[in-house]
Amino acid sequence: MVDLEFDQESEGLAVLTIDRPHARNAIALDTMVQLEKAIDAAAGAQALVIKGAGDRAFVSGGDLKELSALRTEEDAAAMAKRMRSICDQLAGFPAPVIAVLNGHAFGGGAEVAVAADIRVAADDIKIAFNQVALEIMPAWGGAERLAALVGKSRALLLAGSGRALDAAEAERIGLVDVVLPRSSFEDGWRSLARSLARRPAAEIKRVISGVSPDEAIASFARLWVADAHWQAAEQVMNRTANPRPASGGAT
Repeated sequence: MVDLEFDQESEGLAVLTIDRPHARNAIALDTMVQLEKAIDAAAGAQALVIKGAGDRAFVSGGDLKELSALRTEEDAAAMAKRMRSICDQLAGFPAPVIAVLNGHAFGGGAEVAVAADIRVAADDIKIAFNQVALEIMPAWGGAERLAALVGKSRALLLAGSGRALDAAEAERIGLVDVVLPRSSFEDGWRSLARSLARRPAAEIKRVISGVSPDEAIASFARLWVADAHWQAAEQVMNRTANPRPASGGAT
């Protein structure tokens, strides 16, 4: 099951949750259908979170019990092409996408994680591109995205060996961006996601993804003339003109 909710405290934040506890949030063929629909339904959000339900697994990969029915090269290729397309949809979503690693991200789960723009992890999770344990390789675009994040040689070492990294090491090499204590994880990731949803991060993502200098300047100019900019500027100017008196001073 895939749930999509819109955060009530931040109008622009959509939260997509893969909720399959019996399979450690593994992805089956029907999950792919639901993911496609949920991503389409999130259109217009200023930030999109993708996470797993519970605290044990983000996504544990593909659902082997179901996907083991695929026995031909054609069927395997069709499945990989479909899920790669979904990861491409996440990567190409026009607003920031945050993978919230509430639990372990193994195999295909790690591929979903690197399709996001930002990865936020609880401090007790592990992440591994461990498809080699099944004598296969990442097929959902994860190998290429991993290489873009950590370099080709390190990507080959990780995906070729299937080695699992803890959150601290994943952060050290740039695979994970933010690590939060489990005790404050829920509040921490929501605060971060809401801050991205409330600011022009979507426009920044577009520029970072690659536009001409003229397009980047045009993006800035559109933001400059917007009401939101002038409201924020007015608040800053008011604070500058009317600084708070030092505590303990004479009134």
